[in-house]
Amino acid sequence: MAKESFDKEIQFLRMLVLTSGAYSRQQFAERLGISVHTFDKTLKKLKEVANTLLEQPPEAQGQVFTDAFRSNYYESADPLLLFLFQAKSLKETESLRISRILAALSDNQELTMKDLLDICCSGLDLDSAFPDEKTIRSDLKYLEEVGAVVKGAGPRPYRYRLNNDLVRQLSREELLDLFDFVDIMANTQLPSVQGYLLRDSLKKELVRQDEKKQAIEPFLYKYHYYSRILDEAHLSVLLSAIRGRRKIQFLYFSPKASTSYASQNTNPLFERESSGRTETALPLKIVYDHQYGRWYLLTHSKHQGIRKYRLEGMMQIEEGEAVSGELFLAEKSALEQKISTSWLIDTGRPVTVRAKFLNPQRSSTTRNFVKERVLLQGQWGTITEEAPHFFIYEITVNGTTEIKPWLRSFGSSCEVLAPRQLREELMAEWKEILDYYEPF
Repeated sequence: MAKESFDKEIQFLRMLVLTSGAYSRQQFAERLGISVHTFDKTLKKLKEVANTLLEQPPEAQGQVFTDAFRSNYYESADPLLLFLFQAKSLKETESLRISRILAALSDNQELTMKDLLDICCSGLDLDSAFPDEKTIRSDLKYLEEVGAVVKGAGPRPYRYRLNNDLVRQLSREELLDLFDFVDIMANTQLPSVQGYLLRDSLKKELVRQDEKKQAIEPFLYKYHYYSRILDEAHLSVLLSAIRGRRKIQFLYFSPKASTSYASQNTNPLFERESSGRTETALPLKIVYDHQYGRWYLLTHSKHQGIRKYRLEGMMQIEEGEAVSGELFLAEKSALEQKISTSWLIDTGRPVTVRAKFLNPQRSSTTRNFVKERVLLQGQWGTITEEAPHFFIYEITVNGTTEIKPWLRSFGSSCEVLAPRQLREELMAEWKEILDYYEPF
């Protein structure tokens, strides 16, 4: 799957699962900046990839893709979006061959390259391009490099098997404990492709051992921002640029833009003007906002200074020229100083926020969960005054936009005292909510 195509399919899936979706093929195509014909081709290709990787029987393949998005509410623990990562670096034919190789080795078998060649050729149409020994040898080398298979001991011809020694050495109970731990961490901590891949591998092994699939799913999760895992496609490129102190060039689509993708046209007859904005900047820092499930990139450019970008709006990222170590460290230091009092990434003017938190009216032996939460989540803010029924919390932050949702989440247990503007903004919001609850 080509990199350019991966950009398009990421946006396609993100629109499908987020509220920015559309109700018709025409709307979808317009928001993606592609034609309806390209939309249909993309949907068909995604179904083919999903059917290959999800190993569904032929009669269920037609419904897997749409049902998974529409009906399986708690199946965010099995993010179908992950399948793109399993196939993103492979061509379509490679994806099919490697799936067949892994499936053939999945029953703890040790097979030779010749055995695997026969398996990959079986079932192909006469018009299809049959793989040769060199191709299968290249696939096995790739799978060895990524740690998926290992070469068995013994003379030639070599025999290959799955690299699942750790899993096979664990007892059923130990495997379940490991799965539960990975399951919880993958769904409650920072979204990670590697975590979901490990969870997926463990689940397949457990299902292989026991056909009662429900027995291994004691927990159900619905992580509403799990589609952000797609942004990990950009992380390796951006982190590489930061490590190499290299500038990047990319096409940026603001979250407020009407479209979120533009194709890279190779045929001048079909070339169209992109609605995105071409940017060049020096990447300095990547930040994840767990509250909203968003990735941000903080950069510096000569003419615009510090800029912030949301990763889901970045396309066609390419590394550019390197800068000197002195310049990179100077810009990085300036950024760290600028956001040293940011609740997240705000670079606005510092302002002191004072808030009065009311303690729960319970017995003295009851845990004060309000204070515990403030101490846990309140970053560098301090409690400046305490009384039996309340305490005053104070913090200096860059602007009030980012801290506001946190203060609001305490509901009636929090009263903002300063600054005046933030207090008035919250009063207006609560009055608006009150209007919704007027007597019938």
